[in-house]
Amino acid sequence: MAEAQAGVIDVTPKALGKIREAFEKQGVTGGLRLGVLGGGCSGLSYLFKFDPKPRPKDQVFDFGDVKVFVDPKSMVFLDGMTLDWKDALIHSGFAFDNPHAKKNCGCGTSFTA
Repeated sequence: MAEAQAGVIDVTPKALGKIREAFEKQGVTGGLRLGVLGGGCSGLSYLFKFDPKPRPKDQVFDFGDVKVFVDPKSMVFLDGMTLDWKDALIHSGFAFDNPHAKKNCGCGTSFTA
């Protein structure tokens, strides 16, 4: 029987830099939890928070000194996603390039799968 292939999440160098800055500023040890929650203006919203350690069933993505934790249910919606950082005149922040998002809201933190 073939082993299930692990999902993939990518984080751009620019986003990694911003995560490192936030870890340092907040005194975070552990990693960044990415997930999906029901709600938001488009039906699903991104969870983005610091977490001291992964949970037993989490998939852990290792980007050197930055670890990203994703639970199995969220991985269904985040597989293939790229987390980036965008600088703009009006709004700068993390941007989610998610192949599963059929529609995004204007704020960029909510989507429809």
